Amino acid sequence: MSADKITAKDIRAMKQRGEKIAALTAYDFPMTRLLDESGIPLLLVGDSLGMVVLGYSDTTLVTMEEMEHHVRAAARAKPRALLVADLPFKSYETVEDALQSARRLMLAGAEAVKAEGGHSIEKQVRAIVADGIPFLGHLGMLPQHVREEGGYHIKGKIEAERQSLLADAQSLVEAGAFGIVLELVTKTVAGELTRSVPIPTIGIGSGSECDGQILVTHDLVGMFPWFTPRFVTPRMNGAEQMRAAVQDWKKSL
Repeated sequence: MSADKITAKDIRAMKQRGEKIAALTAYDFPMTRLLDESGIPLLLVGDSLGMVVLGYSDTTLVTMEEMEHHVRAAARAKPRALLVADLPFKSYETVEDALQSARRLMLAGAEAVKAEGGHSIEKQVRAIVADGIPFLGHLGMLPQHVREEGGYHIKGKIEAERQSLLADAQSLVEAGAFGIVLELVTKTVAGELTRSVPIPTIGIGSGSECDGQILVTHDLVGMFPWFTPRFVTPRMNGAEQMRAAVQDWKKSL
């Protein structure tokens, strides 16, 4: 990959080269700039900001206006990385809704959009891609469905889920998605799915056989100490370091 702006086409090409894709979430200007300077090729303004930034209980409470606000902040960093934004809950129920919502996020500064689902949103994905907007899929555990599912559950443990995941992935490929996030999918099924599709899979809690990995940055650096997913090993204790720095400054007054 050159030093030029990274595109969805570049991300897709990384799979063909066997190059692992590192992706992280970014919700504001400084974090976007720091992660971009660290060489992360794909940054996601995820609706996970609902929990780790806004204090909501889950992603279903995040509004389009809030997503636009955070996309604008991240876009001001002018990252070399591809900047992807989540379509929030209930913003892509119909083809018309999906197109309008995707266009709003692109106007805010996103360079691609992501939404949850496979065959059920195939028409929406086709319309978004036909409009010239790169689309990143999301299969497995779907956080926007956490309430109806009664929590976060690993997918692919039973044959019906395996078949559904494979079929949904094929639907996204045929609709024109440039990649698929796999959240909480069994390692075996995630590996099978990765080998079966021509576009990259980016796992989160789905094992090491995906083409790449994505994490919530706050989890990676220990900046949300009140909850850490079981599949995450924080690489630093940012919250404790921050507390220590603040306390040290306070003592120096």
